[in-house]
Amino acid sequence: MPSNQSPLGALPARFRRERVLIVGCGDIGLRVARGLQGRVALRALTSSPGRAAELRGQGIVPLQGNLDQPASLRRLAGLATRVLHLAPPPGEGQTQWWRDPRTVALLRALRLRSAPRSLAYGSTSGVYGDCAGARVDETRAVRPATPRAQRRVDAEKAVRHFGRAAHVRASILRIPGIYAPDREGGTPRERLRKGTPVLQARDDVYTNHIHADDLARALSAALWRGKPQRVFNASDDTELKMGDYFDLAADLYGLPRPPRIARATAQDELPLVLLSFMGESRRLDNARLKKELRLRLRYPTVESGLLPIR
Repeated sequence: MPSNQSPLGALPARFRRERVLIVGCGDIGLRVARGLQGRVALRALTSSPGRAAELRGQGIVPLQGNLDQPASLRRLAGLATRVLHLAPPPGEGQTQWWRDPRTVALLRALRLRSAPRSLAYGSTSGVYGDCAGARVDETRAVRPATPRAQRRVDAEKAVRHFGRAAHVRASILRIPGIYAPDREGGTPRERLRKGTPVLQARDDVYTNHIHADDLARALSAALWRGKPQRVFNASDDTELKMGDYFDLAADLYGLPRPPRIARATAQDELPLVLLSFMGESRRLDNARLKKELRLRLRYPTVESGLLPIR
């Protein structure tokens, strides 16, 4: 086909190249960008002018915009061939506490012109709620137990609808705690040094982990390999209860193991945020992630970094 009749032949080279837009370009977004650098054109939405230099230094073109101001997102329409959405929902205080208006605003902007080929959304494993330690795959119904998790469920619904309506291969990755030695708060060392208690064995809960670099690779793979409207549990292979995990971490770091306390007294000794995590127990099944995205995941060690339970 002559170039003047071929869509690719008629476009300048800069538009024939894959264009990846990262929304919510924090630590994980930057890791994804480093893995894609030199192979795609990278863009990132930021509401902070002060981040422009940092993003340019990573080979990313910064785009000024704010998810809480939908009019500022219009420039994103038709800009990217693939979109990575890592921005969290708003916090407490909005009237419709269960909604994620940020995701809705982003998806509306993306539909103003030609939609991207694929979109990957970073959700949370908290959407499952408490599963009493059961093994959980992606077919399990969601039962969010917190307003934060409910807003993630709302975002997931919006992403699925967008995928079906705009014929976009949308992937949702449900993410547990993230660890890495080069990530802020990326190891439990400080918590161990403070001697923060954990639950006694009969009250303990299962936790789930993923290394920050493995998560970045999973998100990138989802943009290219994810099947339409697919959900993935983005977790590694460990099956540890929280107390056992901290005992392992303490032994590896050469620090004292944390004290064990009963759940009945935990509310008097632990912050509410930590208590909320101790109220949910599940073991994420990652078979789909490894099979369909063809990933190998590491096991947490001192060298790879250890997950901070938060």
